[in-house]
Amino acid sequence: MSRIGNKVIQVPAGVTVTLSPENYAVVKGPKGQLEFQFNQLLDIKMEGAEIKISRPDDAIFSRKIHGTTRALLANMVTGVSTGFKKQLEIRGVGYRANLQGNVVNLSMGYSHPVELEIPAGLTVTIPKNTDVIIEGADKQVVGEFAAKIRSVRKPEPYLGKGIRYVDEYVPRKAGKTAK
Repeated sequence: MSRIGNKVIQVPAGVTVTLSPENYAVVKGPKGQLEFQFNQLLDIKMEGAEIKISRPDDAIFSRKIHGTTRALLANMVTGVSTGFKKQLEIRGVGYRANLQGNVVNLSMGYSHPVELEIPAGLTVTIPKNTDVIIEGADKQVVGEFAAKIRSVRKPEPYLGKGIRYVDEYVPRKAGKTAK
């Protein structure tokens, strides 16, 4: 019995969900619009301001896709109503970021600056040159772009230099000891 799949999704005011018979969902809200084609095996029904997802049988694939579908649809509703946010911080002498139009320019100690183009639907703000805030309606796109920025220079364990998430813990190692 899927505990996640059986949870009811509450649709907040200001968000409209359109479901086709082929399980194609369009979710519109103040933060934007998201669309996704879900598996046609499941039965997705909208009753008032609630969305319920049920599966036809207890086959292994049906059970797997049941919870996944519910989680994806709930993330779509949350994304268009409140949005998702990832915060990164840059640590290290001379490491910094700045915004040039639709491009994030990172100076991370390489011989060249690293330029990353911002995907459509995301807003990136850099309040200080060591803080990067990524916001958007699609949880997957926000997470992927944050991971892409972090992969430019991951935090290293000896000095802790690099790009990390704000709430990330980086285990530190002791360096060499002199005899």
